[in-house]
Amino acid sequence: MRHRSSSITDRLIRPFQEFFHTEAASGMLLLLCAVVALAWANSPWGATYQALWETKLTIGPEGAALSKSLLHWINDGLMVLFFLLVGLEIKRELLVGELSSPRKAGLAIAGAIGGMVVPALLYLTLNAGGVGERGWGIPMATDIAFALGVLALLGRGLPVGLRVFLAALAIVDDLGAVLVIAVFYTAELSMGALLAAAVVWGLLWACNLLGVRQLWIYGVLGVVLWLAVLKSGVHATVAGVLLALTIPARRKIDGEAFLTQAQTLLEVFRKSPGTGRLLSEDQRDAVYSLQQACEHVEAPLTRMEHGLHGLVAYFVMPVFALANAGVALGGDSGLSLTHSVTLGVVLGLLVGKPIGVLLTAWLAVRLRLAELPAGVTWGQLLGVGCLCGIGFTMALFIAGLAFPDPLLLDQAKVGILSASLLAGLLGWVFLARARKIHQAKALSA
Repeated sequence: MRHRSSSITDRLIRPFQEFFHTEAASGMLLLLCAVVALAWANSPWGATYQALWETKLTIGPEGAALSKSLLHWINDGLMVLFFLLVGLEIKRELLVGELSSPRKAGLAIAGAIGGMVVPALLYLTLNAGGVGERGWGIPMATDIAFALGVLALLGRGLPVGLRVFLAALAIVDDLGAVLVIAVFYTAELSMGALLAAAVVWGLLWACNLLGVRQLWIYGVLGVVLWLAVLKSGVHATVAGVLLALTIPARRKIDGEAFLTQAQTLLEVFRKSPGTGRLLSEDQRDAVYSLQQACEHVEAPLTRMEHGLHGLVAYFVMPVFALANAGVALGGDSGLSLTHSVTLGVVLGLLVGKPIGVLLTAWLAVRLRLAELPAGVTWGQLLGVGCLCGIGFTMALFIAGLAFPDPLLLDQAKVGILSASLLAGLLGWVFLARARKIHQAKALSA
């Protein structure tokens, strides 16, 4: 009985463990790409850094081709895959994960709301009515890869519930960032393109309701959806989240049915030996049927999510960091650490995030809307709140939408990079201390 219970527990936590380790490793690669970008932009070859990302790239047939800079292709095109993965994670968490019930989701939702609202308000205290006002959404963001990467450096001396809380909070935070981008960082709208996007989205939902499970069909319609959203004035990456919501999350057969089918097919395979190196016809049929059963027992959503994780973690996000983190810091660039935009971003991420997360989480627990995970303390939550101040990927993305002025954008980038580094260090210090206390209590128990 104990073995069976352990096996069930392993199956339940394995997807989270895989997700955590992928994001943690991705955080280290992101840091390396950010360092390379900064070093390159401030080297004697800094001009080549800017020239590379401004290179025009034209895709498509003549007369209907899209011509954008390499930077825009990365931010408007490649990052759609990042937002598609975010959307899949949000949908999964809402259906079966930490956000599937109000009681389970309460603490993460409360922390995320506070971690978005308080930083935005602190930013506006320095920039309301000024040229930097549009940047209020920048310090709302949390970079889950970096945050989980720092948590991974601390090893296993902290409660599992703390990791789950951070991952769930970051996913809610991503949902908030997507809504902010869609509502507040949208250009003039084209109603014709919006109508086209709505029609394609309706087709995607029809595929879902009709039981279509072939991911390539959703992929083809997803490209059309992206083109329509791109032309509509809404930022193109929102198409990734809209597509994710339509991906089927239901399995065709349950675990017991799969086990029965698999055992039957394996028995057929065993009793129908092939000749030489070739399989018999019965064996080929059994192998094909087993492949079909493997597809039917796993939802298309989880298949797509699993397939995208490595691509996004080890290619999309590092390329984005390399293209967006380079800021020329010296000379007559006009950058200043005392600029209101830079200070607003630093204040929001470094002070607003931990205060907002801790305050609203405390209120949720006090009002009995949520409860602390087993073994988690308020000191540990403070450390997690600091880690939420690592804005990086999403913060850089929102900064690019908020500031068409290159100088204001660079001011925001300086604030993001500075605050993210300090927030990571602070979070590590607080959590390292909390880990020692946690381990001491565990030994004395």
